[in-house]
Amino acid sequence: MKIGIIGAGNIGGNLTRRLTALGHDVAVANSRGPQTLGDLAAETGARPVTVAEAARGAEVVVVTVPLKAVPDLPAGLFDGAAQGVVVIDTGNYYPRERDGRIPAIEEGLTESRWTERHIGHGVIKVFNGTYAQDLLDKPLPAGHPERIAVPVAGDDEAAKAVVRALVDELGFDSVDAGGIDDSWRQQPDTPVYGLRAGAKEVTAALAGASRERTEAFRA
Repeated sequence: MKIGIIGAGNIGGNLTRRLTALGHDVAVANSRGPQTLGDLAAETGARPVTVAEAARGAEVVVVTVPLKAVPDLPAGLFDGAAQGVVVIDTGNYYPRERDGRIPAIEEGLTESRWTERHIGHGVIKVFNGTYAQDLLDKPLPAGHPERIAVPVAGDDEAAKAVVRALVDELGFDSVDAGGIDDSWRQQPDTPVYGLRAGAKEVTAALAGASRERTEAFRA
């Protein structure tokens, strides 16, 4: 599969490592330019490209950048992507630590719905609560009793199926977390965020989530 990864931080870098190891054709980009990605490219065989080129011909694009950087992504980013391109969003809103106050999210819009509006394309939310190192250290075969499950939210059922198959290939189970308007259940400061557990526990954590954020988290 041809995959573009926008963002080469902890999650983006480790997804690049895993997906190339699984045989996918990966292009990776960051805000500083392809000349800064030489080490990751040499390690993995991924192609370093500009952000504007990352989606070109891609069947799946992973957007894994700080939320505050989403509005700076190029207009028409997916114009050259494969027909039916699936876009993965791993983003989180950290108002105090990083992103500043985003009024629409403070007023109840989910992070991923806000991201969709900026990039002009539907997304599937996954891996936002996953520890980056777990992508390297925790994969297990299907059926293993200690296999970790992750929530997957999105409105497009076909795109969600593609992502859940990719999650399985990466060595994790997945739990359908509903649509993007339901994805608040997996945002930071919820029971499932950072949870290392199986599908049953992840399902229960999603069900037990509250929309109320703690004062320590709010902007």
